[in-house]
Amino acid sequence: MAVNKLIIITAPSGAGKTSITKHLMSVFPQLAFSVSATTRSRREMERDGLDYHFLTEDRFKQHIQQGDFVEWEMVYEGKYYGTLRAELQRIWDAGQVPVLDIDVKGAIHVQQQYPEGALSIFIDPPSVDELRNRLQSRGTETAATLAARVNKAAYEMSFKQHFNEVIVNDTFEKACLEAERVVKALLDR
Repeated sequence: MAVNKLIIITAPSGAGKTSITKHLMSVFPQLAFSVSATTRSRREMERDGLDYHFLTEDRFKQHIQQGDFVEWEMVYEGKYYGTLRAELQRIWDAGQVPVLDIDVKGAIHVQQQYPEGALSIFIDPPSVDELRNRLQSRGTETAATLAARVNKAAYEMSFKQHFNEVIVNDTFEKACLEAERVVKALLDR
């Protein structure tokens, strides 16, 4: 029986994982984005079911108790994120390969559950200082949230050796080409 393939893309916040994920989705039509569940508030341009499955904290905890998540994490105080098993199954049933854009701890957990079919990619920022600059330029962070994200990023970067591939995002185009190469290798096997 064929092993279900999946691609896990992880990085500290601001390293470029979402941009690289979107690029890969545009290059490989057999990929399908795995929509994560979250308890955080919906941002203005986000749509429920497309960007995230926005859940109340009570509903999220109910899914945890029922074992519905492949992985879940309280990423920031009171802000839960997770990947529903049903989301991966929906994509596999459609004959596609799920792409998970998730945090580092979640990525390690998913990789452990699917050791045969998973390709895990860690997007590494060129430096913590560059990451701080990228996060600051978004204009969405307070001084306190910026400091928390930078501290968390430095911690997450210490786990990069746990992933199949590490791609340094110093130049976006180069990082995208490297990501294309490793994804194509998974899809061709």
